[in-house]
Amino acid sequence: MNVFVVIPAGGKGKRSGTETPKQYLKFHGKELIVYTLEVFQMNNLVDEIIISAEKEYFPLLNEIKRKFNLTKISKVVEGGEERQDSVYNALKAIKTEGASSDDYARLNDDLILVHDAARPLLPDSILTKAINTAKEKGNALVCLKARDTLLKGDQLVSEYIDRSEMYYVQTPQIFKYGDLMKAMKKAYEKNFIGTDESMLIKELGIDINIVEGSMLNFKVTTATEIEMFEKLIAPNQ
Repeated sequence: MNVFVVIPAGGKGKRSGTETPKQYLKFHGKELIVYTLEVFQMNNLVDEIIISAEKEYFPLLNEIKRKFNLTKISKVVEGGEERQDSVYNALKAIKTEGASSDDYARLNDDLILVHDAARPLLPDSILTKAINTAKEKGNALVCLKARDTLLKGDQLVSEYIDRSEMYYVQTPQIFKYGDLMKAMKKAYEKNFIGTDESMLIKELGIDINIVEGSMLNFKVTTATEIEMFEKLIAPNQ
């Protein structure tokens, strides 16, 4: 059973307030996406990494692969209009010319691990637990248990929500290739765009296994989160 990591890296970075997409901003001499990629490069359970990105960043990504010896990067493919499209393009790229029917049968049981390019601080222990859970149970979804009081409202408080069964969905999200491809095709047939892969899988009626995440595994999206990331990786003075 192979583990393919898919990194959708086509975001524009609008919420970060920067001209350069956040995943390509440099921190201490390395682009943010490098920190993310190194997590998977160093994990022995990961076989290959596929990146979906805008074509204009292909040269940069190829240079990053060379410069930081990211040998597990096997393909860089063109991203799509939506995250869903970018992941789908990566899935299609996994199929290789000349593959036999037996190869495709095995591929259906291989694991696809989708992770946000801008979540650079994923702890290796959580990554390993998620992969092992998916190998044992067929899938895994990393989520952070809600710890704060939750409410619904729009400027004024409408109602409070019981947090005991609430989670913040993170990545990685790990599913069998066959299940994820089936979910993607069904979504396109219905003209449905999901915000993540777990939403599409749930539409198939498949139970999804939760793996507890970490507050360190935050997504670098806003200027505040960029500042947080900078402070967390700053070398000791």
